[in-house]
Amino acid sequence: MTPDAHLDRTLTALADPTRRAILQRLSLGETRVTELARPFDMSLNAVSKHIRVLETARLVRRRKAGREHLLTLTPQPMTEALAWMDAQRALWTSRLDVLDGLLRAQDDAAEGDAP
Repeated sequence: MTPDAHLDRTLTALADPTRRAILQRLSLGETRVTELARPFDMSLNAVSKHIRVLETARLVRRRKAGREHLLTLTPQPMTEALAWMDAQRALWTSRLDVLDGLLRAQDDAAEGDAP
């Protein structure tokens, strides 16, 4: 899978408030799927669909212990997304700084031409 596809899946997974709440809970440590689903006002099946999206994005790792399914947060995809966002911010900040300099120079030149 390409880095862009990983980023797309990460950002898609993070776009949903339920999935962000699941990740927030998992930031406290490993938990059972049934325990994770308890506070949500939706079926276990609906929560499982959200978990599958998080697993596809590599944000969550599932481990089976007997009949229980335990989930753990894997923050690496978020770190990669943050690095991409930081690079984009740096690029656009640089470009906007150049534009700002050009506009200020244009304003200064216009003021010099005024009678």
